[in-house]
Amino acid sequence: MDSLISAVREQDEAARFLAWPGDFDLDRGDHVEEVHLASGAALEGFAGDGAGGTYFFCGEGGEERPILYADSEGGAALVAIGLPELLRLLLVAPWWRDCQAFTDEESRELAAEYLEDMPDLVARRERAAAALGLDLPDQADVLARLRKAAVRVGENFVLIFTPEGCPYEPLIRN
Repeated sequence: MDSLISAVREQDEAARFLAWPGDFDLDRGDHVEEVHLASGAALEGFAGDGAGGTYFFCGEGGEERPILYADSEGGAALVAIGLPELLRLLLVAPWWRDCQAFTDEESRELAAEYLEDMPDLVARRERAAAALGLDLPDQADVLARLRKAAVRVGENFVLIFTPEGCPYEPLIRN
């Protein structure tokens, strides 16, 4: 497989898991508003979620580029450095948008809620990861990487609502 995007499209099991509970759809790459990066770097929407949020590749290159997520309410955050990292986040902690404190306890509580609704979540996640050739870190690691991307690296990736010149609000704060 030449790319992870192609792999997701070709691997039904992975695509189904990423669609739900991951809430990640490669056919929803158009953002509802005109936006740009404050730095002037390229911005390419490539996927979205059911609530109108969009995942963007930032800068030039391929799937290794930083990925910014913008919701439909004017919030944005750098969520991963490269598509493999994003897919690991969506596979391991599809509830990441509901995290406020990014603690192990909070993540375990959210995981328990998801497992209550989807008892086969872990087995489905394992099969999806195997289909994509991804190794999976634990929840604490994946959320720590998300927080580091959003808080440390993310300050260089400010999304601007173009018509008004206003920045989106950070989804993840220090």
